[in-house]
Amino acid sequence: MIVVENLSKRYADRLVVDGVSFHADRGEILGFLGPNGAGKTTTMRMITGFLSPSGGTVRVGGLDVQEESLKVRRMIGYLPETPPLYPEMNVSEYLHFVGRLREIPARDLHRRVSEVLSQCFLQDVEKKLINHLSKGYKQRVGLAQALIHRPRLLILDEPTSGLDPKQIIQIRELIKDLAVDHTVILSTHILPEVQHTCSRVLITNGGKVVAEDSPERLEAQLKAGERISLKVRAPREDLEKLFEDLPGIGSFRIRSVENACLVEIAAAGDLRELLAREIVQAGWGLLELRSLSLSMEEIFLKLTTEEKKEKNLEVTADV
Repeated sequence: MIVVENLSKRYADRLVVDGVSFHADRGEILGFLGPNGAGKTTTMRMITGFLSPSGGTVRVGGLDVQEESLKVRRMIGYLPETPPLYPEMNVSEYLHFVGRLREIPARDLHRRVSEVLSQCFLQDVEKKLINHLSKGYKQRVGLAQALIHRPRLLILDEPTSGLDPKQIIQIRELIKDLAVDHTVILSTHILPEVQHTCSRVLITNGGKVVAEDSPERLEAQLKAGERISLKVRAPREDLEKLFEDLPGIGSFRIRSVENACLVEIAAAGDLRELLAREIVQAGWGLLELRSLSLSMEEIFLKLTTEEKKEKNLEVTADV
């Protein structure tokens, strides 16, 4: 559905986006992550035709964004970080106005506005002035305007910003439902949202792509072995001796809590069966044993922090 190749954007002597390439197919939800200043918003603006790239190409549905901009824009629904709203209109008036701009036939417009009001949970405020709405409701009106013309590609920049927990869950489920018939690119700073919503993740840093894969595969690539958590009722000194003598344990950390010991182990492989057997044979109480996964926060920090360190080392070496 969308193919981005070697996309770049330069402002004077500053390269904001540096050779970004990715693709997304129908039915995919691609999470777009990166620290502030990583070029996410600039990339989205180039995809939508709002900005011209300094280099590279963007194709949506086989059409070049620069060469056939108007045709491409008809296929895209865009929710920028600040929704494009007219505060003096009420919600229904605004969506009818956007629908006319999007060239929805008059015979279909009222029905389509009713559909997006329902999709975005806006029925209760459809006659209210946008200026009188909370930030969360304004965000949902912005999402409704992006959906009204049934775009093939949805680009959402912080779609759950300002929503309460219940609304966040509703919008996440809506985005998943939309992916059946749409391609979705989702930029967010709420990292658990990626794990709950996205089928694939693109992480950028310094204007470049530093990782692209499913959250599960990124975790597997970065774990560098198993991380195991245990809760054991046993003398701390005896546990330390056991873990020092067992093969395959790289490092461990023990904390005393509530007449037991919490242990986190970095191991060369999955040692859960071996650990359970050793602890039971020693006559200790095994209260908990589980494999630890990397959170999206840990994956994000590992990739963006290590990339930054490498750049700093390169600069130092050049000097």
